[in-house]
Amino acid sequence: MTLGPTLINGIPAHPLLAHAVVVLVPLAALCLVACAAWPSVLRRFGVVLPLMALVVLVLVPLTTNAGEWLEERVRESSLLEEHAELGEGMLPWAVGLLAASVLVWLLHRKPPHPVPQRDGKDVTARTRTWPRWVALFLSVVVAAGAVVQVYRIGDSGARSVWRGAFSATAD
Repeated sequence: MTLGPTLINGIPAHPLLAHAVVVLVPLAALCLVACAAWPSVLRRFGVVLPLMALVVLVLVPLTTNAGEWLEERVRESSLLEEHAELGEGMLPWAVGLLAASVLVWLLHRKPPHPVPQRDGKDVTARTRTWPRWVALFLSVVVAAGAVVQVYRIGDSGARSVWRGAFSATAD
């Protein structure tokens, strides 16, 4: 079963979709970390942060599916197999980007309920801070993992297409 486009204007859709993923994953990762670290940035982004991560989550399986379609129509190689295996590992990172984006958005969306003070100490500030630190930590981990994975996939894809396919010197 084919999910999404396999050809766009007569050209295999996979490389076109892959370029969108290569741009949007690092962009979403950077925005996620910035929004998790600085609530003022998130106030400007608003719901755009989780929507951007949702677009990534939709694009990843479309790109993978178009790649599987294309894989059946090109010559097999160990480099191509490596690329396909790495590509299969992108979906969990896309899910992680969306989950972290929603978490950060929800944490900063509205102020938390006030917590009563005990013994004159401000419990509210402490209870507001630790979930945001956890969200920041998770955001950095997920963002770094997603960017590294998309780099590994892109590098293996470029090697599978271009290794031995051109001359280092001009004719």
